[in-house]
Amino acid sequence: MKLGFQQSDLDSSPAQSFDGSFRKSSISGFQPNDLDSSPGHSLDGSFRKSRSGTSTHRMSNISASSKFVPSSKRVFKGLKDYARKLVDLELFTQSLEDWVVENSSADSNSGEQSFRSPFSIDELHKLDFALEGVLFQQLFRMPSSPYTSDLQEDEYLALEDFLHAMVDGLWRTFWHKNGQLPFFVACPRHPGSKFYSVEKAISRGRLGGLCGAALISKTGRDLQIHWDQVVEFALFKPDVMVGNELGFSSNTICEALFYGFHILLSRCLSKYSSVNSDSVFLLVVDSKFGGVVKFGGNLSKLELNATNPYQSVAEWIKLHAEVFVSPVDRIWNKLGNANWGDQGTLQLLLATFYSIVQWNGPPRKSIASLASDHSLRLQKRRIECRLIENENMLVSFDQTSHQQGEIVELDDNESLSFRKQASRLKLKQGEILLLDDQGQGQTRFQIQETLIGGNCLSYSAISLEYPTELLTLYVGAHPSRLEPSWEDMSLWYQVQRQTKVLNILKQQGISSKYLPEIIASGRILHSGTCKKQSPGGRCDHPWCGTPILVTTPIGEPLSSIVARDGPFSSEDAIRCCRDCLAALRSAKMAAIQHGDICPENIIRVLDTQGGKSSFFYVPVSWGRAVLEDRDSPAINLQFSSSHALQHGKLCPASDAESLVYLLYFVCGGTMQQQDSIESALQWRQRCWMKRSIQQQLGEVSALLKAFADYVDSLCGTPYPVDYDIWLKRLNRAVDGSGDRGKQIEEFPVTAKVEDVAESSGTSGGRTS
Repeated sequence: MKLGFQQSDLDSSPAQSFDGSFRKSSISGFQPNDLDSSPGHSLDGSFRKSRSGTSTHRMSNISASSKFVPSSKRVFKGLKDYARKLVDLELFTQSLEDWVVENSSADSNSGEQSFRSPFSIDELHKLDFALEGVLFQQLFRMPSSPYTSDLQEDEYLALEDFLHAMVDGLWRTFWHKNGQLPFFVACPRHPGSKFYSVEKAISRGRLGGLCGAALISKTGRDLQIHWDQVVEFALFKPDVMVGNELGFSSNTICEALFYGFHILLSRCLSKYSSVNSDSVFLLVVDSKFGGVVKFGGNLSKLELNATNPYQSVAEWIKLHAEVFVSPVDRIWNKLGNANWGDQGTLQLLLATFYSIVQWNGPPRKSIASLASDHSLRLQKRRIECRLIENENMLVSFDQTSHQQGEIVELDDNESLSFRKQASRLKLKQGEILLLDDQGQGQTRFQIQETLIGGNCLSYSAISLEYPTELLTLYVGAHPSRLEPSWEDMSLWYQVQRQTKVLNILKQQGISSKYLPEIIASGRILHSGTCKKQSPGGRCDHPWCGTPILVTTPIGEPLSSIVARDGPFSSEDAIRCCRDCLAALRSAKMAAIQHGDICPENIIRVLDTQGGKSSFFYVPVSWGRAVLEDRDSPAINLQFSSSHALQHGKLCPASDAESLVYLLYFVCGGTMQQQDSIESALQWRQRCWMKRSIQQQLGEVSALLKAFADYVDSLCGTPYPVDYDIWLKRLNRAVDGSGDRGKQIEEFPVTAKVEDVAESSGTSGGRTS
């Protein structure tokens, strides 16, 4: 008799994805790409859309199909009989052992088992990064002393505490930091038996009959625990690798499948179980080693056989079930502490994570979003401590006031200043730099003052050849004592990458008063004899090889202006919007998007041309600009576009969306501090839904409110911003003329620029 299965048994319910968006899912649960749709952070510090954490050989670590629901009373009764009759582990093992041995034997050539692992190494790496700094504390240590004969009590207490530490740490990290934990740990004796706490089993003398420990979901139905509440089961064995050094013994795998089948059967027969999955994760451990067995399948394909249920189930497992077996690895060290950061324990943690997802849905913070902070933590560490290699040890170093290799203790007042200056060349007022520019030769610049504000260390400087104009001078990462892998990536983006972007604009003939212009770039030439071996090399002089970028104009970042003077007036806000859009349109002609619009990266410049003083605004810091699809923008929880936060990429309207958030900020809007990508996305969703951004901008200017509505309609779509029509409207508001929108950018009339303008859909007949 084959069990019936009806499509109507599948539930349809709304699901929240890991990227923060809400959508209607035809199948309850979530798809594998939802696990890692948050932008991932690469080791070089750039954000990019991370690859799916699931292995290619399976559809998902979490089955997307709903659990099987018996379609008739006859089928329900037959399955209930199976649950009652299938209690003999030896008979179950006999019917399945040959098949397990056949699939467990390693290939003589590759050394790999036929059973595939439920997790890829990439998933484990990503989880390891996500759990950096998360405290898992197993208080009861796993005993491993060879001199004690009766360890069972301590072993089960350690196992119970280990499971609790795992689920508590994962729940507090990914789901809810506070509140009551919706799980607890209990131990059964056999399928269908009652559950006991370890203390109760010890007090009643039933410890010897326990088979393992289960993670139980709190349902609130009654005080008695049922098998359909089992979230995950941990099978505890004296030795999981008896007679098999490559992995689990065949008996161990059969026993895990035995309990896994009963859990699936209990969920199927339950009237209350809300888990929509046809798979279960089984942890298999002893006092030293452990691993994971993932078991699942569609019970509608089970052929009921009342005379030989064991053979029936064995055939179902062989033909219709999926069995994944992980490598066996060390879980507890010789002192009985769990190796939380090692592969063996990470496998158990990931299995527990997916089990929680089966019961409680997607977490508030995804693995990918937390893993993306790994590079941010690296950069913070590099900034806090200036790292050098000294006798194979990394120590904090201050060359100016201490001997080489001396560890420096900083007080609270000095530490903040030190962190900002770490790994950077410090320049003083009046110092003269000799810059080796490959295009212009040697040029001298004199430092005027340090510029406060913005995202990087920069200076105002003058060229000694043309001392009438103040310039912005950026100093890159000081490479003389740093290996390339330790170079401060934020400085690399600010100097080397921004140099590349500005050179592209210059080479394509794109010029505008609203874009920064590169004056010079190259490396510092220090005084005295340089002992570098090649033109691109460097010697051991502290200044040798430090990259420098000099640009114009110079101005004050909006963050400093708002902090000092308060919100912008209507005129200033409209002018800021107009000038930024003009810069974005110019960059678009070279297929460049800024990617990091925020108050620190927009400067206000004093314009003395035309006989009267006024201000204009220039987007700077083009180091995170997106030139091609593989480039990743900066991630700013307050000002990045929703598409950038969700996918680590820009859509055509991303810069305009960030500009709207910037206008909201300078017009007095409240920008909440965000602690995660998820919370940042939720803030954006609330603001657009309640139209709070439009309301704030509407109090300043109806035109800015209309612009926000326009951008809202484009967010996340493939449609580009119509810069021309909005520049025409904004010019009319600023200058009283709609025709002057064609004059806000000044281009040299070259065939190349005309080609760019034609290809971007704009008029080729610009006024030079």
